[in-house]
Amino acid sequence: MKFIIAYIQPEKLNAVKQELYTREVYKMSVTNALGCGQQKGYHESYRGVDVEVNLLKKVRLEIAVNEDFVEKTIEGICAGARSGNIGDGKIFILDLTECIRIRTGEQGREAIG
Repeated sequence: MKFIIAYIQPEKLNAVKQELYTREVYKMSVTNALGCGQQKGYHESYRGVDVEVNLLKKVRLEIAVNEDFVEKTIEGICAGARSGNIGDGKIFILDLTECIRIRTGEQGREAIG
């Protein structure tokens, strides 16, 4: 089992979801996030004062999958989020030691679904 965390551009969320759905990956958590990386932010003027904005809006996807779906999930995220420009995002893959479905008490592969 793996836990996949991806940071993507907010406007790419629908495209990523569609790509994941075509690969039969339906379960995910989505949260808004702020962050910066290679983009390093930008400058804007607010009431005549120069302001540096270095925390940009991102979307964080969290997806727990069985081993069979790891590559499909990564391919789906990349296909939906890639624009070829700086700031497309990052994907982190962590080992998931245990998963428990609260409703039924199922554990492991069966709990992820």
